[in-house]
Amino acid sequence: MISLAGRDIVNSWGKFIFTGVGLGLLVGVTLTMAGLYRGMVDDGMALLDNSGADLWVVQRDTLGPYAEPSGIPGDLWRDICAVPGVAEAVNVTYLTMQVGHGDRDVRAMVAGIAAGDSGTPGWPPRLVAGRQITRGHYEAVADMGTGFALGDVLRIRRNNYTVVGLTRRMVSSNGDPMVFIPLKDAQEAQFLKDNDAILMQRRRTEADPALNRPGMPGLLEAVQASQTVNNSVNAVLVRVRPGYSTSEVARNIERWQRLTAYDRGKMEKILIGKIIATAAKQIGMFLIILAIVSAAIVAFIIYTLTMDKIREIAVLKLLGARNRTIAGMILQQSLMLGLFGFVVGKVAATFATPLFPRFIMLIPSDSIRGFAAVMGICALASLVAIRIALKVDPADAIS
Repeated sequence: MISLAGRDIVNSWGKFIFTGVGLGLLVGVTLTMAGLYRGMVDDGMALLDNSGADLWVVQRDTLGPYAEPSGIPGDLWRDICAVPGVAEAVNVTYLTMQVGHGDRDVRAMVAGIAAGDSGTPGWPPRLVAGRQITRGHYEAVADMGTGFALGDVLRIRRNNYTVVGLTRRMVSSNGDPMVFIPLKDAQEAQFLKDNDAILMQRRRTEADPALNRPGMPGLLEAVQASQTVNNSVNAVLVRVRPGYSTSEVARNIERWQRLTAYDRGKMEKILIGKIIATAAKQIGMFLIILAIVSAAIVAFIIYTLTMDKIREIAVLKLLGARNRTIAGMILQQSLMLGLFGFVVGKVAATFATPLFPRFIMLIPSDSIRGFAAVMGICALASLVAIRIALKVDPADAIS
């Protein structure tokens, strides 16, 4: 039975090779799509790991700094430090924007980090080149994914920043590489208005009769100053003391500070269940479509190979071959085609994934499931050809 299937493949090797390559490309795309989802999840986990935080304290009733906007006063970190169980609380600001360098720009997540050292929450935990930020202004640490090098001058809003350090695998949940700058600079970049907007706002303020009432000196100047200075931050990263429960500390912060505190488990649910959920559904739909297309291709080529040897099948039946033997030959052809296609797809995915702009994570368990799915699809696709072969009349061999 194995010999019959092998000889038939040798006789029609052209169709087998080209179909196997086509099927392999579909398998490669399927493995890549699965790796894309794994990479998105790993990006989210890397973002949480690299933050160095046990709790993320954000504006009340918001989903945190990575899912939606959050703004809290910049001086609340002192009050949070007084909560029992809090070892360290640090302000942080995130904004996604285009970072300019020369004639090109790169989409990146800019993180504003408070003064400290490499062990401070929010700081990049490791560098591959250069040093950490030591000045209060105009220095930056960039991820290698940005393509920036040490000494490059970046343009963020109206200010220039010199890259003093490089890090790796510091990305947002969307896969954008991160750029770290001092917190004050990030606050200015996030809330800074252009000169025309500031001028028009001051004119509107001066024309407001409520701010020009007699007996209230200095009110107009105070309002104008508040319009140009913003001390808000997106979140406070909290590190919990050993021996304290993160959930207990989070409840105390929420109770006394009227904020929302998320622990690691809740942040993972937000990243995977809300930010990545839509992309996961889209990837799932593509996988279903690819599976249907793969089954159709295998069914068509096995059907074609079977129709090309109708007379040979009739001869086998005339010589006494059982239906089980003929069905096994067709099934083995289909499985051999699936095996060849899977090998081609696995090789293609392995060599192609480094070329993608997003991180693609290929794991062995996905490959095993993919192999089982390909074999199952090929087995089901052979049923049509097997049914036709079993209906062949042995008399057709002499007609």
